[in-house]
Amino acid sequence: MLIEGDAAPLFKVQTDSDEEFDLAAHPEKIILYFYPRADTPGCTLESCEFRDSVSKFTKKGVTVIGVSPDTTKAQAKFKEKFDLNFTLLADADKTIANLYGVMKEKNMYGKKVMGVARTTFVIEGGKIVKIFTNVKPEGHAEAVLGSF
Repeated sequence: MLIEGDAAPLFKVQTDSDEEFDLAAHPEKIILYFYPRADTPGCTLESCEFRDSVSKFTKKGVTVIGVSPDTTKAQAKFKEKFDLNFTLLADADKTIANLYGVMKEKNMYGKKVMGVARTTFVIEGGKIVKIFTNVKPEGHAEAVLGSF
């Protein structure tokens, strides 16, 4: 379980545009938000709120990055459909989700399944400075913005 003050686990993964993203190459402040699945109602609401707030984050020197266990193709389609103006990471094998400890047991229609728990990490200088757990999609982008 990661806590505030821990080093942010490093990773390399493909983006929605099929380019490699290496966290170690990004020393700027980063919002790394995990969502369960592209193009689902809650994930769309959360992502669109980040889209609508991205200029406010940019003014504060913060880069917004979304992560879900979707393929590169699914991320690209989601980004295009909702005109998302930030990078989405394709974590289809759930490597990043496991590194960050966001894979949790969930109850889906009466069955226990493992899935991504909606969680946001604020990373600065390679350290986790803030963690938002049990995230509700509506109003989350503004709550994160308020932490700066």
